[in-house]
Amino acid sequence: MAPQRDVNSVWPVAGPLLTQKINMGLIEENWDDVLRPAGSIKFGHATASLIVGKLSASSRQNTLAAALKEYGALRRTVYAVRYLADETYRRKIARQLNKGESLHSLRRSLLYAHEGAIRHRHLAAQTEQAWCLTILTNSVVTWTTEYYGLAIAQMRAEGRAVDDELLAHISPAHSENVNFFGTINVEVDTELAKLDPAGYRPLRPRRTEKT
Repeated sequence: MAPQRDVNSVWPVAGPLLTQKINMGLIEENWDDVLRPAGSIKFGHATASLIVGKLSASSRQNTLAAALKEYGALRRTVYAVRYLADETYRRKIARQLNKGESLHSLRRSLLYAHEGAIRHRHLAAQTEQAWCLTILTNSVVTWTTEYYGLAIAQMRAEGRAVDDELLAHISPAHSENVNFFGTINVEVDTELAKLDPAGYRPLRPRRTEKT
């Protein structure tokens, strides 16, 4: 790598971000050892948390830990360069972040009791509450995904164009149709009578703007 002053002169914006050099030699010397924990994680022989714990507990002079640190810096550098250079990639990352945030928002809305805090003292009770939240979240996402599919199919059957590329931007974690509070009385037989032969509720008619 060129001296830091040359880097700053060639890339005045990115140059200050390059604060250190990667030790490629250390990665090459320990490459076989680097692949072993990766293989163990991939094939389920060990968890990432277990390996990180073992490496953290080892001596600071552990060459494998140092090589993994250098390789991690290399991967982060490649990602950062791609992110900064590719606008399309940045937009893709932003879409995924928005979907993730919508999922977090749904979880917060579902876990409204105690302001979303898990206050159980025992691990078993905490785990049970977390699993209940997971089941509720998956139920809402599954329901929304199913009815999104039905709505899209109906729109296309009516001759409306729905681009698949557009669908990639839609998150199934929307919750505008979910009532999070209060008590709802449901007449089971009446509601079941509304279902079509496939077991779905009828779609709401499309709203038309008033002129």
